[in-house]
Order: sequence, then C-alpha cells, then structure tokens
Amino acid sequence: MNNEDLFWNASHEELKNGFIEEEGFYICLLCGKKIEKGIVYPFENILFEAKKYMSFHIKQEHQSVFEYLINMEKKLTGLSDHQNELLRLFYLGKRDGEIQEEMGIGSSSTIRNHRFVLREKERQAKIFLVLMELLKENNYKSPVLIMPHHNAKIVNERYSITEDENDKILKKYFINGPEGSLETFGMKEKSRLAVLKQIAKRFEAGRIYSEKEVNEILKNAYKDYVTVRRYLVEHGFLDRKPDGSRYWVKEGPDEIEQTKMEQIKMEQKNTNRRKELIRLYKEMKPEAGVYQIKNTKNNKIFLASTVNLKTMNGKRMMLDGGSHKNKKLQEEWNKFGGEAFLLEVLEILKEKEDGYFDKTEELKKLENKWLEKLQPYGEAGYN
Repeated sequence: MNNEDLFWNASHEELKNGFIEEEGFYICLLCGKKIEKGIVYPFENILFEAKKYMSFHIKQEHQSVFEYLINMEKKLTGLSDHQNELLRLFYLGKRDGEIQEEMGIGSSSTIRNHRFVLREKERQAKIFLVLMELLKENNYKSPVLIMPHHNAKIVNERYSITEDENDKILKKYFINGPEGSLETFGMKEKSRLAVLKQIAKRFEAGRIYSEKEVNEILKNAYKDYVTVRRYLVEHGFLDRKPDGSRYWVKEGPDEIEQTKMEQIKMEQKNTNRRKELIRLYKEMKPEAGVYQIKNTKNNKIFLASTVNLKTMNGKRMMLDGGSHKNKKLQEEWNKFGGEAFLLEVLEILKEKEDGYFDKTEELKKLENKWLEKLQPYGEAGYN
C-alpha cells in the first residue's frame, strides 16, 4: 500500500499522531518515512527509541500534523481561506482581541461567533462520520473511490474514479503492465490523472532527484517525457526547485532536510552503526543538576532537578504538547506561548570520584538549596 493509501485509510487517532504502526516499523503518514523498531536513534545528542523518534521527525520535518493538514488543498479540508486563517491563530493560542487586530475584522464578539460556527462544523462532521460508519455496518454497497493525492492542486469531478475504473484505465493505457510504457498520452483528463498517479509511484518519497534522473525514469513511461514531467509538477505529484535542478515527491521534505535524514537512514541500515549507537547509549554518562523554566513576561519560575540535564528539551516538548504535570506552569505556557519562556541550567551536580556518593540524596540537597535561594512559590513561581 503506497503512502497516499495509508494516509486516507488511517484512523482518526492515527491521523492526529501523524504516523501508523506496522510490523517492524512506524510510518510517517505525511511523507512516508519509515522508522524501524528496535533501534536507538540520535536526536540533539540524545538517543531515543523508534516511536519517540518518529514524533521528533514529524516536528523537525513538518513542524506539526496541524501545520501539514491546514496547508492541504481547501477542497480536501472543507475550510474557507477565512476559516483556515482563524484556525491557525486559534492553534497558536491567540486571544480574541489579538486575532481581531491581526485580521482586521469586526470585534471580539465577531471572533467568538466564528468560534461558534467552527464548533458547529465540528459537530456536523462528527454526525456525518457516524452516519457513514452506520452505512458501512449496514452492508451499504457503493463503488470504492480512489482518493485524490493529498497535494492535489485542484480537486473536482475528475477525481471521481472508482477502483474498477482505475484498473480499466491502467490496463487500457499500460498494455504491458503498470510498470511498462504508454502508447499515447492523448486521453481524457480523468484518465490522465489516473495514469499520472501510477507513474508517480516510480519515484521514491523522500528522495531528491536531478532532472536527468527524472528524465531517465520517465523515458521508460513515455517517449515525450518532458510533457509527462510537466504534468506531474502541475498536478502536484512532483515538486521542484525553480531552476529545475532538483525534483522530489511532493509530500517529501525539502532538499536540505532530506539530505540530513537520508544520512541517518543510511546509518540505520548499517549493522555496525547500529551496534555503535547502542554502545554509545550504554556508555553515555548524563550530567545531573538543577534547572529553571522562567516566564519572561512576569518573571515567575519553575524549579526542578533531573539526573540528566540533556532531557530539558523534552520538558519543552512536553509543555508544547500540553502534558506537563505542573498545571499552573502549563496554563501560562498555553497563555503566553513557548517563546515567552527560557529553560536554563542553574547548577550541575559535582559527583565525587572516590568514596561513597549518593547521587539522589545530593541532587535533592542541591535542589533544596536553589528552592531556598529563589523561593519560586505563590506569585513568584510555579512550585
């Protein structure tokens, strides 16, 4: 099953996560990248198991699942340009007054009305999904439609192709099988879209191609490969740099980030490198210490200790995800935004080389010292 099919067949929860789990792999629904299970992966000098690393991949390559979905063609999201912009601002945690000023519309009550309309849209969507599920459970028979690729630039009746129609089109034009060549490219638009989608499968998601490489692949599909190449770009199957020097599957990451990810991918396939990563993981000696999360808007602080200061970035990700255990800190993080906070190391725990040393006890003493010094309680902090 290709990545387009995986995307459209994913469950509601899987789409929210941005990836699915299959035997031996986690697969990104946004670009098709596979993360192999059972391997330790490096990220910002820390090693993570596969599922956690997939979350980092989505954040690094796509910013977020929300960002990816909100940028999809509006005929797929069902959102007007106005609603799209409002959702972006809501997602950023903007207050009604800020949104009114930024968009230059109405009043705060107007924004509240827009919130109400979007909630109504959400309720309608839930009812529609339940109705469709009940139809399926009642053995409702309908032609299975081929879903449009999620970077399609125009979505209309041309995409109303059933699986049976799609099979007939491919058999008609690819006489020697779907991996063979076309006799003609002169066909109706609906047939051309089905043919282009099939040809696009010859390109690997996440790989960067030179124009020469693209041409070599397309020469095996049709003699006028330049025309086919142009249609693949126009219909959103492929993307390219303005000078035509680089091409990639539309949903893939850009060239710079892709090069980085390809290097990691090659390391993953190298057995010796796997052993080296595991060895490094076992030999890593993390530094313990005390850190603070400071709100630069009101100077309130949250103070804590950790046996591994390198996990501080994980605290930021936890707050971004709304799952930090300190409710007061989480509320103000949501209110002011992550850019209003600083994460700082206050002191690294000095460990004794010789003699008895209780790391847990000494770390607690160090934390108490800073709690006594900074008093991050009440109006002064979140502790």
